[in-house]
Amino acid sequence: MIEACCDFMQACAAQGLSTDSRARSGRRLRVLMAEAISAMKGIAEHCATVIDVDTIEAADRLMALLAVLDRDAGDSLAAMELVLAQPVISSWLIDNLNGSVHLRGLLGDLVVRECARPEPQAVPLVAEGACR
Repeated sequence: MIEACCDFMQACAAQGLSTDSRARSGRRLRVLMAEAISAMKGIAEHCATVIDVDTIEAADRLMALLAVLDRDAGDSLAAMELVLAQPVISSWLIDNLNGSVHLRGLLGDLVVRECARPEPQAVPLVAEGACR
């Protein structure tokens, strides 16, 4: 949900709108932001409960990453809640939120999903058949 919201925010920022009030995308933006905010609350605790730390190599490092995730989620949460509370959300405001080091950090922290898999998955760098 967080990633979907950030993707949508990028699209909204590119529209160059001065207000979200008359745009259908503005209503969708507010819904996605509210859902992302909800997903951010307690994300580190949730990850810690669904990860079987005993099956993870380098569990101590994973726990350190969860601490970073918690900090970045808290910082991102504060910024997103402030933006969502505004009566008017412009493309400029969304563009600046997208550039927030906290939000970018949170997205990067979500690598915890891959690190927590019992059997790591290979992530293709290019789509199948793209180099043919």
